[in-house]
Amino acid sequence: MDNPKRSTLKKLAAIGLTAGAITHAPYVFARKKVTLRVLGTHVTLQEAIRKQAMSDLGINIEFTPAGSAAVLQKASMDPSSFDLYEQWSNSINVLWDAGSIQPIEKKRLTYFNEINPLTKTGKLTETASIGAGDAPYKLLNVQPDGTLSSQESDHISFLPYVHNVDSFGYNTDFIKPGIAYETESWSWLLDDENRGKVAIVNAPTIGLFDLALAAQSKGLIKFNDIGAITRPELDRLFSILLDFKRQGHFSGYWNSVPESIEFMKSKRAHIESMFSPAVSALNSQNVNVRFAAPKEGYRGWHGVMCLSSQTQNSVKDAAYDYMNWWLSGWPGAFIARQGYYISNPQRSKLLLSPAEWDYWYDGKVTNVDLLNTNGEVAVKAGEQRNGGSYHKRFSNVAVWNTVMPTYDYSLQKWYELISR
Repeated sequence: MDNPKRSTLKKLAAIGLTAGAITHAPYVFARKKVTLRVLGTHVTLQEAIRKQAMSDLGINIEFTPAGSAAVLQKASMDPSSFDLYEQWSNSINVLWDAGSIQPIEKKRLTYFNEINPLTKTGKLTETASIGAGDAPYKLLNVQPDGTLSSQESDHISFLPYVHNVDSFGYNTDFIKPGIAYETESWSWLLDDENRGKVAIVNAPTIGLFDLALAAQSKGLIKFNDIGAITRPELDRLFSILLDFKRQGHFSGYWNSVPESIEFMKSKRAHIESMFSPAVSALNSQNVNVRFAAPKEGYRGWHGVMCLSSQTQNSVKDAAYDYMNWWLSGWPGAFIARQGYYISNPQRSKLLLSPAEWDYWYDGKVTNVDLLNTNGEVAVKAGEQRNGGSYHKRFSNVAVWNTVMPTYDYSLQKWYELISR
C-alpha cells in the first residue's frame, strides 16, 4: 500500500472515532456450518432481512450494522473482518484502492441482465441528468489493468441493488410545507429561522454535499464543479460553515438512521439530513416529517454490495447466494415499503400490491393506507409521494455521494467542523 493511501486510512481511522465505534454486537447462531459476515449500515442490515435470508438460503448470517463512517473505516483497515460489505458507491474508490474488496464475476450473478440502466449507463431515461461526482456507472466495471470505469467487462466492483435520492426531512409542525421542485430548497438548512434546530449526517462524503448544496443555493458560494470541490473552495465553504456553527446553528451530527429518528422525534431537530426509512418510521409515529424534493436537485446514492478480498471457498459461494437473493424479488419489495428502489424492480413488482407499486414507484396518489415493514401505517390514503415517480426523482440528481480528488483534505476540514 502506498504512503498516500496509508495517510488516507489513518485519517479514516481518526474520523471513525468521531463517528462512533461499532457498538452493535453481531447476531450469532452456531447451528449452521457456513457463516456469512455482513458489515454495513442500518439501512439494509435489518433483522427482518437477515431472518428471511437465513430461512431462504439455509446459511447462518451475522449482521454488524453501524454508522457509515465507522463501517467504511473498519472495512478499509481490516478486510478480514467481513465477507460482504453493504454501503454506498462513494465508498468504492476507498475500498478498491485499499485492496479491501475483490472483483465480482458477472457470470455468477443470476439476475444481472435484469439490472436497469442506472448503473450501466448512468440514466434511467434519455433526458435524465446524470449528476455531478461519482455516478455509480463510472465505478462499476473492473478493467484488465485493475482500474474501474464505465467500460463493460466481465467483472464488477459491486453488486448494484438498493438506491435512492436523498435530501432533507423537515417537521411540518414547525416549517411550512413547500412545493416539490419549486420552493423546497437546500438553502433551508442554513435559513436563520431554523437556527439551533438543524442536524446533519456525520459522514464526510455525504453530509459535506448536503451543506455544500445548502451554501451554494443560499448564494454564499459558487462551486466550479460541486462533484470535485477544490481545496480553496473547501476552505471557503468550511469558513462559512464554522461561522454558522459558532452562532449555534447546528443542533447535532447524527451517525445512524435510529439516531436521526430520535433527533426529530425529540424535537432536537426540526430539519435535518435524512434517509427514507427514517421519514417512514417517523410518519408511522405521527411525527409530521416531509422528505423534501429540492429545486436544485437531489443528492443521489447507490447501494453497493462488495466482496471482501479475503473471502474464499464455501463462504464465497454463500456470498454469491446472498447477492443473488437480494435481487430475487422479496428484498426489493421489502425495502420499497421504506421508500427505497431496487436495481431490477420488475421482479419485485410481483410481490407488491398495485397500490404499493403505484405510490412508491409511479408516484401516484394512494387510495388506501400503506403499511411499512413493521406493519404500521406509514402512508395514509390520499397521500402522494413527494418528488413523484422513480424516473422523475432520478431525473433530478444534482450530485452523487462522492469521494473527491480532495478527499483527504475534506476529511480534515470535516473533522474540524464537527469537533470544534
